[in-house]
Amino acid sequence: MLLAVVASGYLVRMLPFSMPLPLVQIALGALVAAVTVHGVALDPEIFFLLFLPPLLFLDGWRIPKTGLFRDKGIILALAFGLVVFTVLGAGLLVHWLIPAMPLEVAFAFAAIVSPTDPVAVSSIAARVPIPKRLMHILEGESLLNDASGLVCFRFAVAAVMTGSFSLGTASLTLVWVSLAGVAAGVAVTLGVSLAQSWLSRHFGEESGSPILINLLTPFGAYLVAEHVQASGILAAVAAGITMSYVELSGRALATTRVQRAAVWEMVQFTLNGIMFVLLGEQLPGILRRAADSVEEAGHLSPWWLLAYVLAIGAILVLLRFCWVWAAWRFSLFKARRQGGALPKPRLRIIAVMALAGVRGAVTLAGVLTLPLLLPDGAEFPARDLVIFLAASVILLSLLLASVGLPRVLEGLTLPEEPADRLEEDLARHEAALAALAAIESTHHALAAESGADADLYANAAVRVMADYRHRIDDRAVPGTVDAGHLRQADRAEVALRLAALKAERETVFKLARDTAISDEISRKLVRQIDLMEARYR
Repeated sequence: MLLAVVASGYLVRMLPFSMPLPLVQIALGALVAAVTVHGVALDPEIFFLLFLPPLLFLDGWRIPKTGLFRDKGIILALAFGLVVFTVLGAGLLVHWLIPAMPLEVAFAFAAIVSPTDPVAVSSIAARVPIPKRLMHILEGESLLNDASGLVCFRFAVAAVMTGSFSLGTASLTLVWVSLAGVAAGVAVTLGVSLAQSWLSRHFGEESGSPILINLLTPFGAYLVAEHVQASGILAAVAAGITMSYVELSGRALATTRVQRAAVWEMVQFTLNGIMFVLLGEQLPGILRRAADSVEEAGHLSPWWLLAYVLAIGAILVLLRFCWVWAAWRFSLFKARRQGGALPKPRLRIIAVMALAGVRGAVTLAGVLTLPLLLPDGAEFPARDLVIFLAASVILLSLLLASVGLPRVLEGLTLPEEPADRLEEDLARHEAALAALAAIESTHHALAAESGADADLYANAAVRVMADYRHRIDDRAVPGTVDAGHLRQADRAEVALRLAALKAERETVFKLARDTAISDEISRKLVRQIDLMEARYR
């Protein structure tokens, strides 16, 4: 599985055409199943525990909080309202399309295909980027709709098993699993961070301890939430969002942050890849069992499976399109009532939102939790067919997004949002002023301690301060210098610095190869150069 993930990273770059990384990984998984005799029996509970907490934690940690709170209305409408709309609409339509599938089972199927996967969308949008604000909305939706989709799925399955359903109980359960899950994630992250900080201050710590603790935090949040019958998924998300605020305290060392970022990048790439490879490995067996199920239902041709998949894919896209359009129109009406203004809904943007509803790991893991037998010992109705349709919806949504999104996004222009550049300029300016003040005070303190060589410290301070003064002078009076000229100058400076750093690194490597310096010295110098280069990438 890991070798397939490694191979997928190279294959997606070697292909002469654009293909989403998840599709390459699914294909490699199917190849693994075809050429080996070792199958993988997925235990859904273990699958959820191993894969989802760290990935959701990282998504919550990295999602821009400003965008999350700014667009909270539409995100909540997508994460909860759209899920319920999909469960009801798709459930009824699927039952009408496939009468052999009981209505309760159709609702369970619709619930498990309602959560979306931002990782797959990010991979598809790598070469034709989705506008930043739309991507933030999609990420926020996917972080929250897992819980609502799984709760609906749980109650639909319970209705199949018991033959009854209580709307009041379901509503109270949704409130509990959501609030308790969020509370568990926040509490675990804060508790772990405070304990780690106290231990570090009093006893010190090994360099790898903070990173290992950071990796274990999402698992702790997930398990605590599951123990109190709450949503482990929301707990992992809440733990990640809380971690982003804990990070603002600045207690972590710079080297720890650099190493931790590298570890998380590897973990994210590996776990995402393995999930899609596993999906591909499961597909051949799922397809065989689904074909048998169709024949038993009275359809002589497995081509009925393809017809079902295409019809369900169209239903899901259409329902998502209608919901987004209606939500946008409602927001427009509400803004006008309050005297505000919103841009009219553009069909191309709504089409992007509809096509970007890609299904992924939660759908696969959730559908595999379907019971094998009913309480009376009979087989769970249409279980293999439901699993096949869910896996096929994942594939179809990936294909629709990979083919449709680049075409819909081509030539799409949205108004630029200069806030990011203004915020960056402000941060650089204020940081440079603080740096100058720190250099000045430190310079005087060092000169006073040494009692001699005052010129040495003064010259060192001048050299260090020159770069910060240059940064302040370039942006001292906003608007006095052409913005395009400044950006061009920045690009030229970055290119020159990168060329210089590359030459430095090659020289250090050459000295090490010639044994003019030791390996230890070369590693230290190359690490410093790499960190400098990372500032300009």
